[in-house]
Amino acid sequence: KQTRIHASKAKRLSVCTKARAPAGSSSPRPSEPSSLSCRHARFDMAAAMVWVPILEDGVFRFDVSEAARVAAGPSLSFAEPRRREVVLRDGAGRPAVVPECEVVGDDVHRVLIKLPSGTSFYGTGEASGPLERTGKRVFTWNTDAWGYGSGTTSLYQSHPWVLSILPDGKSLGVLADTTRRCEIDLRQESTIKFAALSAYPIITFGPFDTPAQVVASLSHAIGTVSMPSKWALGYHQCRFSYKSSERVLEVIRTFREKGIPCDVVWMDIDYMDGFRCFTFDNNRFADPKSMVDDLHSIGCKSIWMLDPGIKEEKGYFVYDGGSENDVWIKKADGSPFIGEVWPGDCVFPDFTSERIRTWWARLVRDFISNGVDGIWNDMNEPAMTTTTKTMPESNIHRGDADIGGVQNHSYYHNVYGMLMARSTYEGMVMYNTEKRPFVLTRAGFIGSQRYAATWTGDNLSNWEHLHMSLSMVLQLGLSGQPLSGPDIGGFAGNATPRLFGRWMGVGALFPFSRGHSEAGTVDHEPWSFGEECEEVCRLALLRRYRLLPHIYTLFYVSHKKGTPVAAPLFFADPQDTELRKIETTFLLGPLLVCASTLPDKGAHECAHKLPNGIWLPFDFGDSHPVS
Repeated sequence: KQTRIHASKAKRLSVCTKARAPAGSSSPRPSEPSSLSCRHARFDMAAAMVWVPILEDGVFRFDVSEAARVAAGPSLSFAEPRRREVVLRDGAGRPAVVPECEVVGDDVHRVLIKLPSGTSFYGTGEASGPLERTGKRVFTWNTDAWGYGSGTTSLYQSHPWVLSILPDGKSLGVLADTTRRCEIDLRQESTIKFAALSAYPIITFGPFDTPAQVVASLSHAIGTVSMPSKWALGYHQCRFSYKSSERVLEVIRTFREKGIPCDVVWMDIDYMDGFRCFTFDNNRFADPKSMVDDLHSIGCKSIWMLDPGIKEEKGYFVYDGGSENDVWIKKADGSPFIGEVWPGDCVFPDFTSERIRTWWARLVRDFISNGVDGIWNDMNEPAMTTTTKTMPESNIHRGDADIGGVQNHSYYHNVYGMLMARSTYEGMVMYNTEKRPFVLTRAGFIGSQRYAATWTGDNLSNWEHLHMSLSMVLQLGLSGQPLSGPDIGGFAGNATPRLFGRWMGVGALFPFSRGHSEAGTVDHEPWSFGEECEEVCRLALLRRYRLLPHIYTLFYVSHKKGTPVAAPLFFADPQDTELRKIETTFLLGPLLVCASTLPDKGAHECAHKLPNGIWLPFDFGDSHPVS
């Protein structure tokens, strides 16, 4: 691994974008043309959307028509939904780009945004494949995507967001503010296409001089990352599953004996009594509080899993309490929906209701009293053993009016995981207002960073997934979620010493750094692959801990200003088009991290493109591993 420090001041960019005249506005100025709106009918040609300035200078909201603007449902992406509805009256200027819309078929709204030739696209949230999204298509539909590949079009989270870097280096962000299944089509050169059922607002941010300004402006809408505790930025060790308290303590004591840093150990579903949430196995985890006390005594925190699927079983206190309080998602006929997950037949809390989120939060509050330091929400797409991998779209949610009211599952599917994470977060706050909660969620929506960190799901132990892990972390950062990382070493399959050591080398510098592996695989602790790999991992993690004050500071800045913690190389110079496709080098503030994802070459053997400026190389005196 190579790391470089940028020693030059960033040069001021002076670029411009030619603005297209808007087709209309809700408050037209005398010099503007009257509004053109896209009505609810089939069109031969798309028509310009109506617009109003919102939020701050350079941010505009577009709707199919003024009537559609009034009728639009509440925003679930905005941290303060009312801010999407407030029109800026003075000094807001005019949008540089006006999207066009057509309505086709069964009320499918297609939005088209044409940008100058040579525009590069990024964002789209949690997406596999290359860093630059130009030429790609994704669908926002949260999906249990075990073993996904570079061509998988739907993963665990939904971010209907595109960051565009224009030919001159200026940047424009576009948000399709819909919770429904949404197609994001970037296959046509310099063109963004969104398609989803029902009318939805389009929010544009910019063009601004830099992509960092666009991402910061986005954060003013969707909120910034919840500030993590310092321990949460250390190294985390996880497995599906450590089978007993004794094994958990053995693993952490081995870290201590071998001088390898580790701040957190994770408990997967096997700590539970028959996979029943909020319970502990009476034999293997008979005294969780005592185990946690032992962990704390050697400087280690613990994080425990909670899934949304609650076993349908009379006598189980969570099921009985939920049934008495009428908290379960309903089928179209009004009866509780039952789906199969780890415990067998399960019911699912309806997190779209504040009353039900409070019910869950109180369970979390009581659970934390066992010494739990953090909570891991998994399977919350929601995932289950059906052909669709989730519940029927006809299921009914009794959502509160301020987030959309009573709707079927297709409306709330993409935000179910975020609302569960919110409820879990609020339960941790309920237990102790003096501590920063740590929640990790698998499923999420744009804005989830307000409540939880995330990871990139069930990846594979191979070189392709090592390579993709860099672009996926960067992509999430560009979409407002800076606290993310992959399962280091790969979740499914057996890593080799060379692969594991290389992955730890770069993974030790990701914003969220956690090793995790699937049941049935060989052990994936740092010492499991021989002495050479162990030494590589030790040095990599010691490197992270030496840089921890810097990483913590980057998170503070991200929490306050919304900037990414790990950023693509082109952030150093958006005008340099040669930087736009580079995905094995990234920035941690002024640090530039160069990695290799090639099995036969270390980072020191690869040529790395550097941005303009003075870059000072340094390392920590350790060797570059080749095995």
